[in-house]
Amino acid sequence: MASSSDATASTNERPEGSETSGRRGRVRLKRAAVMAVPATAVAAGLMILTAQGALGVQFAISGMPFVVTADKLEGEGFAQFGALDHMIENSPNEGDTGGQVLVVTSVVKNGKLTNLCQSVDLGGIQLVLTAGNKSTPVSVKNLAIDSDDISGDASFNNIEIGRDSSTFDKVGQQGPPGVYGQQADSVTITDLYQHNYAATAAVFKLPDLHMSFKSEGCPK
Repeated sequence: MASSSDATASTNERPEGSETSGRRGRVRLKRAAVMAVPATAVAAGLMILTAQGALGVQFAISGMPFVVTADKLEGEGFAQFGALDHMIENSPNEGDTGGQVLVVTSVVKNGKLTNLCQSVDLGGIQLVLTAGNKSTPVSVKNLAIDSDDISGDASFNNIEIGRDSSTFDKVGQQGPPGVYGQQADSVTITDLYQHNYAATAAVFKLPDLHMSFKSEGCPK
């Protein structure tokens, strides 16, 4: 039978390595917190800049994404940078987004799109728009489109990657200081696919325009 002193000693003993494990756990948590700061700061910065009208589309988005496809996009003057789009407060479409969508804003100063298709899912039925599928392509001027998914085969002339978006000089528009961006003299994208939330354009000419309701949207 153990004596009372033995019992006291055994009660005060800690498993070997427990203190070290505790310290390591605290260190891991601190490291995780430090690693999370830059991403949080970037998101907060984008929120502030968007609220000030420096980035992205200047209206509340519906939160209903739309798809754009084209056989070819040809643009003179091109730029891209990050932005946050916002829905109205308590939008029925916000889901788990909190009413904000992180997007890439693509700007084309002057462009042409061949065989354009645009579709939006209205809940069981698609509203589909087509244009420029004959001899005359769709033409755009000062197009800015906010996307969270873009694909295609792209080529750029005189591209600058990682440039501060506040110093853009090829599209007539600039982003805020400190935001990652890229710009080029020209861009060509074939088999273009975009999943978008908003778009604006100074000029948007749609020859051979056709709109209709269909069971399927634009093919990817």
